[in-house]
Amino acid sequence: MRSLASDNNSGVHPSVIEALIKANQDHAVGYGNDDWTHEAVEKIKETFSANCAPFFTFNGTGSNTIALQLVTRPYQSILCTDAAHIYVDECGAPTKATGCPLVTIPTPDGKLNPELIRHHLHGIGDQHHSQPGAIYLSESTEYGTIYTPDELKAITAFAHENGLYVHMDGARLANAAAALGYPLKALTVDCGIDVLSFGGTKNGLMIGECVIVFRQELIESARFVRKQSAQLASKMRYLSCQFTAYLTDDLWLKNAQHANRMAQRLYEGMKDLPDIHFTQKVESNELFFTMPRLLIDRLLEHFFFYVFNEETNEARLVTSFDTTEEDISTFLHVLKA
Repeated sequence: MRSLASDNNSGVHPSVIEALIKANQDHAVGYGNDDWTHEAVEKIKETFSANCAPFFTFNGTGSNTIALQLVTRPYQSILCTDAAHIYVDECGAPTKATGCPLVTIPTPDGKLNPELIRHHLHGIGDQHHSQPGAIYLSESTEYGTIYTPDELKAITAFAHENGLYVHMDGARLANAAAALGYPLKALTVDCGIDVLSFGGTKNGLMIGECVIVFRQELIESARFVRKQSAQLASKMRYLSCQFTAYLTDDLWLKNAQHANRMAQRLYEGMKDLPDIHFTQKVESNELFFTMPRLLIDRLLEHFFFYVFNEETNEARLVTSFDTTEEDISTFLHVLKA
């Protein structure tokens, strides 16, 4: 079944499958002491920073909880938007893992800025209040919008001036970088991000994510936090080899560019239809829009997708690296009918 519901529903890129097959040769030392993991670590350092430290994990929630444990203490709080993935979609895992409450900040477009954050820096130094410890961002955001490098630098500069770390959830970082025309490092380490959850399963990988630590004082403890978080793979090569393929010959970029193009095709076909109102700019591979409930229900008879907000009849469509022109044409044909 073809789907525009989520890029999690997409398949695995053939180059990644090939990398997995090659890694499945003979025996290899476990827990990351293998040639494939060493190669992937060097590829990530080459892509982001020679001084960074990558830690491969099983999934996005695991990556986020590890990253947030690294940058907080249990008496601190984590600042994020009210649409943040760690707040809406991770079943309280970050709070359970860190002991930190999530302080949510309402935003119209899923993006934070220094002024919005400033209003939530309360009770500094007061032992009766949780102390702000970290800021959580996602790039692209949960609404498909994108932070520019200048916006990211403003947030990280403000955070560091106030003694806060910044964690970026990069589940769709590739789509943001492709849309802006920047390399991955230009939206992360070059902008002052402290820890990155680098995703790939939404853009062609089979399984696995990677926590990339940029702050040197956090690197040593990351190994232990990963193990304690049940995210250390024994057969690490099957996670790590995918990232080598992903970062070779700009596979990440080609996949993301295609997904973004398909989103634009979908947007162009929908934007002038009656009763459809786009609630967010279509900047990456996600589309958010409202339509009458009757129309949503009729469409759901033909296609699976998510209703993001039941009260306002806001729906979401997501394109993927393997979304085809036929997928777009079929959806638009049914919608217009």
